[in-house]
Amino acid sequence: MNAVRIAPLGVLAAACAAMWLLPPAAGVANDGGVRMRAKIAAVDNSALKLTGLLEYGTQGLEVEMLEGPARGERFHAANEMRAQLDIDKKFSPGDVAAVTWPAGGARQGDTLVARDHWRLGWMALLFVLFAALLTAFGGWTGVKALFSFAFACFAVWKVMVPLCLGGWSASWTAFAVVSILAAVIMYLVAGATRKGVAAFFGAMTGVAASLALAHFFSKAVHVNGATMPFVQALMYSGYSDLDMADVFAGAVILASSGAVMDLAMDIAAGVGEVSGHNPELPRRELFLSGVRIGRSVVGTMTTTLLLAYSGGYLTLLMVFAAQGTAPLDFINSTLVSAEVVKTLVGSFGLVLVAPATAAVSAWTFSSAAAKAKGGVDHAQVAG
Repeated sequence: MNAVRIAPLGVLAAACAAMWLLPPAAGVANDGGVRMRAKIAAVDNSALKLTGLLEYGTQGLEVEMLEGPARGERFHAANEMRAQLDIDKKFSPGDVAAVTWPAGGARQGDTLVARDHWRLGWMALLFVLFAALLTAFGGWTGVKALFSFAFACFAVWKVMVPLCLGGWSASWTAFAVVSILAAVIMYLVAGATRKGVAAFFGAMTGVAASLALAHFFSKAVHVNGATMPFVQALMYSGYSDLDMADVFAGAVILASSGAVMDLAMDIAAGVGEVSGHNPELPRRELFLSGVRIGRSVVGTMTTTLLLAYSGGYLTLLMVFAAQGTAPLDFINSTLVSAEVVKTLVGSFGLVLVAPATAAVSAWTFSSAAAKAKGGVDHAQVAG
């Protein structure tokens, strides 16, 4: 296989490995234990109490270790239930749980802590199926997409999150990470071509506009970022000095960046195809072609953002409907206002990407065509 095609993936794999070796964000607490798999052999629900629709108390468990130095041995374990539906879990015989194995080891009679159901096996299978389908359908492009997917995961978890927790501006850190991701993804998909350059600069125009609008409208609408999940838990974990409004702005551009890059590449690729079939088209016609392509895609893209954000808060909308809340009242609420700002700011950046990418694409491809034509004419005169 051509080394030129493999080299970028090698660099990307090396970058992922380097990020993997980066130290994690400083934690405020660590139990020092190791997560291991254990099969639930028996349960004791006698200590659980029902309050309304929820249970609280301690669920007693007998578990059989599936790995580690005590594999095959049975231990007692405890599962604390706090009457919180979003974090509580209840085990049944036959389930596989993730239990904490003490750093110093455990002896018979010790009680282990059951953390959660063990899900990594099924998630690994799902990822393998996804990777196989993507590779079978996309071929070499699918392989590159997998590498860019891994790079994005590492960039967010090993770079962006630790820097934000370390006191860096979350919005500007997100902007920098998205810029790097856009450059990497555009290069992998389009290569070091005019199409890739046009798509990158068009996408960054939309991301920059989203960043500015997110800061302005989050202050204007009095959205402080507290509506995001687990904000209170984060602040009580030792990070009470975080600027949650800045984190909210970073979340806005991070959430919409994928759609922005997708639209930019669609328009750049479309203008490139038009220019390739008719190199004589002037810059203005190429620009108008890009705008028309953008118009066809923007409508579905903005709806995609709306549905994605609405899906995350579907139960909230159902609560408002069940309580008979008037539309104007729940739209004006803090939770829904935050989602409206997130959706509209992301959509604004998305719409702006279309003309920006069309303009950059028209300029780059028309300049390339003019240079090619000039080269041919010069050759003809010389001949």
